[in-house]
Amino acid sequence: MSAPTQWKRHAERLAAEVTSPVSRWRNAVADTPRHLFVPRWWERADGGAWTLRDGSADAAAWLRAAYSDTSLVTRVGPRHADHARPGEQVSGRPTSSSTMPGLVVRMLRHAELYDGADLALIGAGSGASTALAVHRLGERHVTAVDVDPYLTEAAAARLGALGMAPRVLTGDVMGSLPGGFDRLVSLVALPHLAGALGALRPGGRLVTTLARMPVIVTATKEEDGGARGVVEWDRAGFMAARSGDDYPADAYRVFTAVRDREGDEVTSGRYPVLNVSEAWDVRAMLELAEPGGVEAYYEEDGERRTAWLVHPDGSWARARATWLDPPTVHQGGPRRLWTTLERIRNRLNAEGGLPVYGSRVRVTPDGVCHFRRGAWTASYG
Repeated sequence: MSAPTQWKRHAERLAAEVTSPVSRWRNAVADTPRHLFVPRWWERADGGAWTLRDGSADAAAWLRAAYSDTSLVTRVGPRHADHARPGEQVSGRPTSSSTMPGLVVRMLRHAELYDGADLALIGAGSGASTALAVHRLGERHVTAVDVDPYLTEAAAARLGALGMAPRVLTGDVMGSLPGGFDRLVSLVALPHLAGALGALRPGGRLVTTLARMPVIVTATKEEDGGARGVVEWDRAGFMAARSGDDYPADAYRVFTAVRDREGDEVTSGRYPVLNVSEAWDVRAMLELAEPGGVEAYYEEDGERRTAWLVHPDGSWARARATWLDPPTVHQGGPRRLWTTLERIRNRLNAEGGLPVYGSRVRVTPDGVCHFRRGAWTASYG
């Protein structure tokens, strides 16, 4: 039996996994044939490369992937899976995906949608998330935007095949967007919020994550063009918004140069080596302290751990240790990134938590976020 005739029971199982029985999103997930939006995707292979997976070549694997609560990478660098050759492998950073359905539902729930609300969905991707929004609001009230013309063309065609015709536009959220929305939900992480705020009506609600910060900001637009809200007691990580075919090299070029370099300063670290990417509250605080940095982590034989922090200005740090032993830390460049990280971990140990989650947010009309929780303040963007 082919995948298109089997999909419904798989979609119903997924809906039961990611929604409650009384959720208004239960039927939306159960009635969306996600496999039609992701006929091909990239899967991580040994050595860090990406291998093409073609759903039509293995219907059972297609159904398992499409109806699992996971994100399916559809584009790596400038190469879309739809355009790849059978057996092709590519390397690079993911630049588009079909987001895990449970996370899409959470983001849409944060939007506090209501009947008749006009919704802008930033990051159309495969179109599957747009289909969920159309189920809830109707096509007349949904506009999906993506920076990539092929993505918007393909998403519109796949939605059309299901009888759905929302507006699907090509546009750059880091520039200007069409306006007049009551709700804006971004499924890409934004480096600043000016474009998103400009698309909202006063009183409109914004839901987004921030680039390199796994936080969900919800805010209501005010008459002065700014917004007020909170960092939710929830978290999510999305690909950063981009303006071109791929991300700029930024700090990754530094990483290549310093992978095994001797540091200008070599010390013994206070805490065990940490995979910063997985410590989301620590990662968010590090971005506020040292904006623009990236990190990498490698574990060998389950014992030998190495972590790198790099920054576009040439600063870098490398910490290496066996299991929970104090690491040897090499640092170079104008900033001492590992020293900053250890200050954040000191605060976490001393206070039992970090202040970013649950903080109040004031977004100024220029798109800059100002956080406050108690005596702690920080700015982003």
